[in-house]
Amino acid sequence: MEEQIRARLEELRGFLQADGGDMEIISIEGKVVTLKLRGACGSCPHAQMTLKDGIERILREEIDPEITVERAI
Repeated sequence: MEEQIRARLEELRGFLQADGGDMEIISIEGKVVTLKLRGACGSCPHAQMTLKDGIERILREEIDPEITVERAI
């Protein structure tokens, strides 16, 4: 499952990079994914929404409904 998560996150990075941001995978432990948002995304007031309503939702729909995405600071 970790390989699937990493591959999908790599695809999603392109959308963040198009908006002047990026993300770094800090860890994937079981079904808990910890990400750090960088650039424009790191300081965006909607960063938590990007993680929960965007990235987490996609990973849950496409890989496993129990995946949780957390934000590293």
